Amino acid sequence: METASTRDPAAVRAMFDSIAPRYDVANHLLSGGIDFWWRHRAAEMVRAWQPQCVLDLATGSGDLALAIARKLPQADVTGADFSAEMLAIARRKGVAKTVVADALQLPFGDREFDVVTVAFGLRNMADWGAALREMARVLEVGGHLLVLDFSIPAGTLRPAYRFYLHRCLPLLAAVVTGHKNAYDYLAASIEKFPSGGAMTELIDGNGFSSARARPLSGGIATIYTATKR
Repeated sequence: METASTRDPAAVRAMFDSIAPRYDVANHLLSGGIDFWWRHRAAEMVRAWQPQCVLDLATGSGDLALAIARKLPQADVTGADFSAEMLAIARRKGVAKTVVADALQLPFGDREFDVVTVAFGLRNMADWGAALREMARVLEVGGHLLVLDFSIPAGTLRPAYRFYLHRCLPLLAAVVTGHKNAYDYLAASIEKFPSGGAMTELIDGNGFSSARARPLSGGIATIYTATKR
């Protein structure tokens, strides 16, 4: 199987298409269900902004889009992803509006959305800066960005987390999904992905301001928010 470690779009898309049928089960089991709470926190932040039009980019199977729609029933929530297989699952789960889209060339007009969210997706994009600039393009001036993604915790939790990430998680995932390589890729991509101050600098340098990091669960995941300049 071709490795997706270089974030090659075709390889990453093929990987997600292959794990789509077991994606939700794997995520919930391998995270011990804590991913529900992470999305709940993210959706609560979005609700506080009271947007009318929300783009959930790299929506995958639609969990964050659905969480936002439940908290903001009056909002127009669009789920976009480059994997048609994942979007099919999102639609079956109730995401009303989906679009197959490349995050680096979004099929939307300038300033079309009040909020853009991306959960566990920016890390997989071929060019993080270009993806952020494209998100800024489709946002209203003063609109909000929310990025939720994995990070490497600091302190005493770091060695145990890395052991689980590199040794345990791929083997457990192989049992659940039959695709160990996809979760080897996950571990490698988390290690390479900027977090904390490095991520807020990346966001602020690509069309946004006032980027802030909020670690979750000891730093295993982080929510980043920013405002379009």
